[in-house]
Amino acid sequence: MPFLNRIQRWAGERPHDTAVVIAGRRLSWAELRDSAAALVPHTKSVTSLCEANSVDFAAKFAAAVAGGRQCAVLDPAWPGPLQEDMKRRVDACAQPAAVSAEDELTDGDPGSTFLIGLTSGTTSIPKAFTRSRRSWQESFEASIEFFGLRADDVTLAPGPLAASLNLYALAECLYAGSEFQTLESFDVGDVHAAITHDRVTRLVLVPTMLRMLSERGLTGCVDASGVRTIICAGSKLDARTLEAARRWAPNATIFEYYGASELSFVSGAGLAASQPAVVGGTGIGRAFPGVDVRILDDNGLPLHDGEPGNICVRSALVSNGYLWGDDGEALKSFGGWFTVGDQGYLANGELHILGRRADMILTSGKNVYPHEVELALSAVPGVSAAVAAGMPDDLRGERVVAGIVASHGGITATQLRAGLEDILARDKRPLQYYLLGELPTTDRGKVSRSLLLDWIRSRDRRVRSLDS
Repeated sequence: MPFLNRIQRWAGERPHDTAVVIAGRRLSWAELRDSAAALVPHTKSVTSLCEANSVDFAAKFAAAVAGGRQCAVLDPAWPGPLQEDMKRRVDACAQPAAVSAEDELTDGDPGSTFLIGLTSGTTSIPKAFTRSRRSWQESFEASIEFFGLRADDVTLAPGPLAASLNLYALAECLYAGSEFQTLESFDVGDVHAAITHDRVTRLVLVPTMLRMLSERGLTGCVDASGVRTIICAGSKLDARTLEAARRWAPNATIFEYYGASELSFVSGAGLAASQPAVVGGTGIGRAFPGVDVRILDDNGLPLHDGEPGNICVRSALVSNGYLWGDDGEALKSFGGWFTVGDQGYLANGELHILGRRADMILTSGKNVYPHEVELALSAVPGVSAAVAAGMPDDLRGERVVAGIVASHGGITATQLRAGLEDILARDKRPLQYYLLGELPTTDRGKVSRSLLLDWIRSRDRRVRSLDS
């Protein structure tokens, strides 16, 4: 049972309390229950839901997982041909369960599939994986405990509901009986208005959003003292974002966690308002409740503390595997220990993330993960953001290069090298530095290391070599 039985419960106990507020429209628990229930008889066994954020989305999603139904949530920002291709694949590959127009708004068998998750991406065909109802119920119990979600919280997740981070936040709040809010699209002013006027106590978002909200909130004197929880995912928080967030929301515990769509939650850590921050490191906390974490080599053998390898998990939160797109590498199992190929190590029980194997730079026979270089550079005074990559090199194989966005003018390569001396091993330090006018990002806002290399090669106007 993911959350439908809980909607019925809250609608019975607190029918007039707010369940969801999306793009300014409000649904009470009774209204959400009734809207979703009315859709169930007209909802087929497998639904491809491709809509912008709205209260209609919330009701349709609830109806689309009633009984034994399955739902695939597609990104409305995808090109039309890709959307149509995904719908055809879902219809062709899904194994529909028997459903009836007489079905009610209740949860199906816990072991049955309810969600077809799609990996993001516009340059290749997204992979599709499936999840059981039980896996999300277990995830809800773990995340509610870990993040301290309360019934009186008001959660704002200002990103698209097609993204798993925000879709999960919606379902988690429905399960917990806690108010959920989002916007039609992300807008800094609208988020600030919601925090000011709608009693928002909890934010779920990615680091780039948190940074914009914090810095502009400080400039505009937006009061975020009522926010008590901030949950960030997608990448580790850099020093500047963390510092700005703590000043803007001084009473908030800031959580960051590591997970993957196929694995769910893996590890996480919360930084209380009074707790000193350690910046520039690769640590991402300890294992989530109910999750076991190990570091295994490519043969599935355990590695010692401090030795990097495949981050592997064993938990009831893991997905069922792929519906299509399984290349044997994206989700691997070593005797029940699952990995998506992310590399890291354990040290005294804390998980450290190094990054994807595909991003690894091989320089002079040494493995360097750009994620580790970027975190170290972000802790250097004067650096607003950083991106590192491997440039082909006849002598070394690859050499480490880095682009930085400066928080003030006049920064030099000498200052950057000096700033890294005590926080990054010598053989991991960049040999060349570039000043960037902006971060190289994909159309989905993700930092692109390959685009950085393209800019350097083409002498793009947005990149300038830094003299020492």
